[in-house]
Amino acid sequence: MHAQDECLEKLWIMCEKGEDDLDTFVRMMGSDYIEGMLSDLQAAGLASITQSGRRISLTKSGSERAKHIIRAHRIGERLLYDVFGGNFEDGACEFEHTHSTELVDGLCTLLGHPTKCPHGNPIPPGNCCNNFTTAVRHAVAPLKAIAIGEMAKVAYIDCRDNRCLFKLNGFQIRPGVEITLRQLAPCVVVECEGSSVALDDTIADSIRVWTSNGNGHVAETEHAPPKRKRSLLRRIGSRLAGR
Repeated sequence: MHAQDECLEKLWIMCEKGEDDLDTFVRMMGSDYIEGMLSDLQAAGLASITQSGRRISLTKSGSERAKHIIRAHRIGERLLYDVFGGNFEDGACEFEHTHSTELVDGLCTLLGHPTKCPHGNPIPPGNCCNNFTTAVRHAVAPLKAIAIGEMAKVAYIDCRDNRCLFKLNGFQIRPGVEITLRQLAPCVVVECEGSSVALDDTIADSIRVWTSNGNGHVAETEHAPPKRKRSLLRRIGSRLAGR
């Protein structure tokens, strides 16, 4: 099953890049490529191959399954990177093989519906994003969603523009620091490291912060990476299932 998931993941990434040729697929699979694996996907109704055998595309059911795999992987990366830091790839690879849409949507909601993984690749939206599901248990929210005068810790910066990151870093605004929202109009003003900083809407919209955990304290972000990521994911799944 995992080998089939890997194939679907690669085909989704190819589709994102506008590629559909067999050579690209073989190159992306590398040593994991096995003769006949595409025929198995076609037989399962997950992929379509042209008569020449040189062009590959996902069927509707294949695209739906690949979307879930990619979504789970990139949300797993976002979770492990934002919360625990360090190397996040192995845990995310494990997480992508979960087939619980509820768990993935629960984590997406918990993280405030992130749109990109730490690599800057798009996270396919789920029903929770389309319905813009919100809950009091959210751990991460846009900066502009907190109350005026509220202090929160920066969780991550949701932008791919390095100039935006450099500018915020120059203001000392980066993951882990505490900032206080002072005003929203006519421009966003925050207090960070003892200084007041005015931000335009585009930059302010890229800032995600940890919200209060219900006890009046800002959620902590500085945890050591877990040694056993499988146990971590099971604990997260159990907690979400119990809510």
